[in-house]
Amino acid sequence: MKPAITSRRVHSLRWRLLAAIGAIVLTTWLLTGWFSYTKAQHEAEELMDGSLAQTARLLLAITHDNEDDLADIVARLETVRGTEDNIYEPPLEFQIGLGDGSILARSPDAPELPILGVADYSDIIRHDAAWRVLNRVSEDGRYRVQVAQAIGLRDRAALEVAVQTVLPLILIVPVLILFIYLSIRRTLRPLEQLADEVAARSPDNLAPLASRRVPTEAQPLLNAINRLFRRVERTLDNERRFTADAAHELRTPLAALKVQTQVARLSGDSPVREHALQQIEVGVDRAGRLVEQLLRLARLDPLNQPPHTVPVDLGRLVNEAVAALPERDRIVLPATSAVVLGDPDLLQIALRNLIDNALRYTAPDRTVEIVIDSGVDNCALTVNDHGPGVPESMLARLGERFFRGQPGKTEGNGLGLAIVARIAELHAARLRLANRPQGGLSVSLQNLRPTAG
Repeated sequence: MKPAITSRRVHSLRWRLLAAIGAIVLTTWLLTGWFSYTKAQHEAEELMDGSLAQTARLLLAITHDNEDDLADIVARLETVRGTEDNIYEPPLEFQIGLGDGSILARSPDAPELPILGVADYSDIIRHDAAWRVLNRVSEDGRYRVQVAQAIGLRDRAALEVAVQTVLPLILIVPVLILFIYLSIRRTLRPLEQLADEVAARSPDNLAPLASRRVPTEAQPLLNAINRLFRRVERTLDNERRFTADAAHELRTPLAALKVQTQVARLSGDSPVREHALQQIEVGVDRAGRLVEQLLRLARLDPLNQPPHTVPVDLGRLVNEAVAALPERDRIVLPATSAVVLGDPDLLQIALRNLIDNALRYTAPDRTVEIVIDSGVDNCALTVNDHGPGVPESMLARLGERFFRGQPGKTEGNGLGLAIVARIAELHAARLRLANRPQGGLSVSLQNLRPTAG
């Protein structure tokens, strides 16, 4: 069970978003913290350098007016100097001298350095101790002052300032990540509600899902689910209608077979029995054709596109279909040809159904014409018969399953044109039926896609 939970968490959108945003936040925090720490440390050092410069100026001013009392002044300054325990008031060491470098006064712990150094900041090491030193000279060059501060104390003070600057960032990151998690959870709640709604549905409830509370980013998923529901609903409706129609259509030939079987069994007259047996054979053939067409429709219904799409030579397709027919002498072949993209087996089935229908409704002394029209963007395969045609009111229903345009006049199950219509749909083509002015019916597979070039 544990691996399944781990896998679910790894693939969870919530945890992916939290991990991605958390990584971005942490990276930003590290960069901000590093920059803030460096900047704060630099500013602290600048502040302490400023303190050195201010002290040097004060000592120069005091020395200029109190050269004879320097010893007493040094003693007084000793009482107010800072301590090493207070990093914000670190002790400053100093030396006061004349322009020639002679020392007039110095603090007890000042490093013993020549006072004639360059009048600027410098870092030195004296007795294994690092110092930050500032030399200053009075404007008349008469006096010199050297102020020093232990670098260790300065670093401690700068570190403390930098840490105090970065500390709020450290404390706020967990709170920020918590708010991010809560925001992600709240944002993804509509998806969880959508999943709960789908899970709570009964198998026969295929109504579209409501989209009012679903975020824009999830709309494509919701639309895809609703399209799937519609396809499943159509499939179930087709199956229910198919089952009902098949049961109804099979009932008639089976009942006829039963009647003829009873006649043959009870009849002692040989001609009557022979006729009954012939009718049984006809009924079996009709039932066989019906079952074959039903199975063919059952195979076509689940498809969304042809199983194989290859260039198909319509002229060759027509020749092969006609060559296998015993009535091929009654068929006028097309004068032109065209190459289209499609499934050759399905197009062959459609063509055979069209030819079979045309021959069935055409008198034995009349012909059936096959025409191929080729264009730049589309092609058409047309079968024209010389039959009685179909009433205009029925033309729109031709192609419906088990609907016969001339019921009772010819044998048929009303599935031939339904199969052709389904094959046309799979090829993104259109089945067009029209009565011919000179008599008969014209049936076309239009908008077949020609090959490039």
